[in-house]
Amino acid sequence: MTRTARIGLAALPLAFLTTFFIWPLASVIVTGFSGDGGAAAGRVLGDGSIRAIAWFTVWQAVASTLLTLVAALPAAFVFARYDFPGKALLRAATTVPFVLPTVVVGTAFLALIGPRGMLGVDLSGTVWAILAAHVFFNMAVVIRLVGGLWAHLDPRLEEAARTLGASRWRTFTSVTLPLLRPPLAAAASIVFLFSFTSFGTVLILGAPRLATIEVEIYRRAALFLDLPAAAVLAVVQLVGVVAALTIYGRYQERHSVEQSLRPARETTRRATTRGDRWLLGGALGWTALALAAPPLVLLWRSLTLGGGVGLGAYRSLATVTTVNPGAAVVNSLAFAAAATLIAAGIALPAAVLVAARRGRISRWFDTLLMLPLGTSAVTLGLGFVIAFDGPVDLRSSWIIVPIAHALVATPFVFRSTLPVLRSVQGRLREAAAVLGASPRRTWREVDAPIAARAAAVGAALAFVVSLGEFGATLFLARAGDPTIPVAIFRLLGRPGLVNLGGALALSVILMAVTTVVVLAVERARPPGPAVF
Repeated sequence: MTRTARIGLAALPLAFLTTFFIWPLASVIVTGFSGDGGAAAGRVLGDGSIRAIAWFTVWQAVASTLLTLVAALPAAFVFARYDFPGKALLRAATTVPFVLPTVVVGTAFLALIGPRGMLGVDLSGTVWAILAAHVFFNMAVVIRLVGGLWAHLDPRLEEAARTLGASRWRTFTSVTLPLLRPPLAAAASIVFLFSFTSFGTVLILGAPRLATIEVEIYRRAALFLDLPAAAVLAVVQLVGVVAALTIYGRYQERHSVEQSLRPARETTRRATTRGDRWLLGGALGWTALALAAPPLVLLWRSLTLGGGVGLGAYRSLATVTTVNPGAAVVNSLAFAAAATLIAAGIALPAAVLVAARRGRISRWFDTLLMLPLGTSAVTLGLGFVIAFDGPVDLRSSWIIVPIAHALVATPFVFRSTLPVLRSVQGRLREAAAVLGASPRRTWREVDAPIAARAAAVGAALAFVVSLGEFGATLFLARAGDPTIPVAIFRLLGRPGLVNLGGALALSVILMAVTTVVVLAVERARPPGPAVF
């Protein structure tokens, strides 16, 4: 690849990330610790209620992480060690909760354990509802990461320990668990970060006294119009995220385990004994109950809201006056389509560049493209509000929402396409060159057809991510242009069965669209390890 081509491929992604990621984050930091922000830093950091919010943010994230590990490990084990009918479909279905919009999850738990919930116990406004929602959300992370390595561990090590007289529990704690430490640490770090920066579920399920730093950033900026204080809190949250990632990185360096892995097809078996069948049935039954109950209850509540089975909740979409549901659906689809196009336009040139050139610069570019995924959406939204107030006020333009969505969606397109581009055999390009094809035609005839399927999978994920994005959209969407998640949140904040019915109906519609797209992505995904 020529130098001119490399510069051409890097120019657009670099310009986009510099303008819409680095500049807004820098604006947040400057606002938090300069001018009036300097006084705000002292005011915020010395506030006892803020320290209580920070403490709650940390301990609920730790509790969510531990509970998620305990809840998901049985499923990770049976998916790793057993063959059973429908295994691929069930594993794909476990991914759906992880990509559901946070407002849909919050609405589903309100239908299950909220006021007039199906279980008859109102846990809304308590930490138990928040913890349950976080476990529901993140079980797929543990099943994917831990189960992925567990399926390749050599079972002869466990068999040798049992032959020497070790019990099942001691075999697990002495042999299996030490080998699983790396994926356990990776899964724990991801679940902790998602719970640490939780916004939508906490905003819907928590009471005013239960708020994470993310929620408090929104309150200070949108409700109290105290941007310096919100900026200080955003910086505090960034410090927490960086600290968590640093601890995880050092842990992985010190506790990485070299081991000989075996193909998954050689380590799995059928459940032949009664004990195996009980174990398999119990783990799958618990996982199905934990992951399917909230969405099914949400669907049931939407069909029985007014007493008796019917479509009253869906008909209420035509009568609600708080928001325009039709406009919300159109806005969501338009924003998602625009965000997907932007994300593909940024991610594909970057993937071609990184795949063609290895080295430090390539790794640096790779990391830069992934950074928006580790930054909270609320912080990005706040950064946009602060940074783009002039000379051209982008905050009043509709395009600012798709741009914010594209920042979060770009890593999905990039990470889906990069491994496939790297897998293209060099001899195919050499053969094309020998036959007289130009570099551009070689890429069009060799690389593009191979990468097209992976790019389509990444684009579908980007579309779903944009469709459910809530944190940044709540900051940036104009009052007359709500998206579906914003419309659901506004409807939930209004009294009356009509508004509740509209929220339930929109949640079910969004959940159905997300589920269909995710299952299609799982079916179309190219062979090989899945990053997302």
